[in-house]
Amino acid sequence: MTTRITGHDAIYRELSDGLVVSMRLTPKAGADAIDRLHRSADGTVALKMRVTPPPDKGKANKAVIALLAKQLGFAKSAFSIVAGETARDKQIKICGRPEAIASALSAIFDPQTFGD
Repeated sequence: MTTRITGHDAIYRELSDGLVVSMRLTPKAGADAIDRLHRSADGTVALKMRVTPPPDKGKANKAVIALLAKQLGFAKSAFSIVAGETARDKQIKICGRPEAIASALSAIFDPQTFGD
């Protein structure tokens, strides 16, 4: 089933110098991938990702940034974790033109839908 996301359910918020993307991470996965959008029990929406490294000494965080940088076509230096450094739920800031970042996100998945 696919559900449309409306209004306040965006996975990112716009800043003057970039976007902050909400994401949910699964470390120690079988493969690195950006899966889909995920709605948590409290109703918040996040980009669901999985990476193969374990959450040990920042290895999973580095893998998340590398995967996002590769998929979106931005330098790894444009990414920083602003919340959730040691948690599965993270806020990742991407520096750059907000419109360009939003467009890159839209190119890798439909930001208005998620799987249930």
